[in-house]
Amino acid sequence: MSETPRKIRVLFFAHLRELTGTRQLELEIQDGWTVADLKREMINRFPQLEKAMDHLIAAVNQNFAPDETAIPDEAEVAFFPPVSGGSEEKTIIGITEDELEIEKIQREITSESTGGICTFTGVVRGFSPEARFSRTEELEYEAYKPMAEKKMKEIADEIRARWEKVEGIAIVQRIGVARAGTSVVIVSCSGGHRDEGIFEAARYGIDRLKEVVPVWKKEIGPNGEEWIEGTYDPMQPGGG
Repeated sequence: MSETPRKIRVLFFAHLRELTGTRQLELEIQDGWTVADLKREMINRFPQLEKAMDHLIAAVNQNFAPDETAIPDEAEVAFFPPVSGGSEEKTIIGITEDELEIEKIQREITSESTGGICTFTGVVRGFSPEARFSRTEELEYEAYKPMAEKKMKEIADEIRARWEKVEGIAIVQRIGVARAGTSVVIVSCSGGHRDEGIFEAARYGIDRLKEVVPVWKKEIGPNGEEWIEGTYDPMQPGGG
């Protein structure tokens, strides 16, 4: 069965309009396309958009739209940079099945005033003598994604309340199966100077993530496999 074409309108704003040379265009897309598919098509049509694509925002019918958003027929899809004005704070939150791109994540929380970035990166250990299976071949991560991302945002808010000079915050967890030596979580904080709380904030972020973000892991080794449970109970007094 052939796919049914869908007619949509694409709008460009600010410097994206200048890069493409147009304010809007009409085009047909295939049934089932998402925002990610449309982004790839826009790069094919306008290669000069490729560098800007990582930072632009998409909206479908005037609602902010992540990459997995399906595009309906007769939709209006807008691409634009972050709006001007307001705070310079940058917060990156996410649960992903993709490989973590540490340098890219750090760039996203960097601004002209950034003088330092402190990053904690969690890596799958291949050997852990205190674990039930001393050798680990893989870890399998699972998350309750909507709640996990909500809790990550709360952690970022807690960091900003404690360390007012922290500028950018990134908290990203990888899920799925990851082999030993693979990076699976990053907590990164940027600021104007190393003495503005970025070390303490990054440490706090990973500690809180381990306490309150619903992410679980299963250790897989040559002698078997086992889901690992923590001991923190957020329902107890003082819990998250």
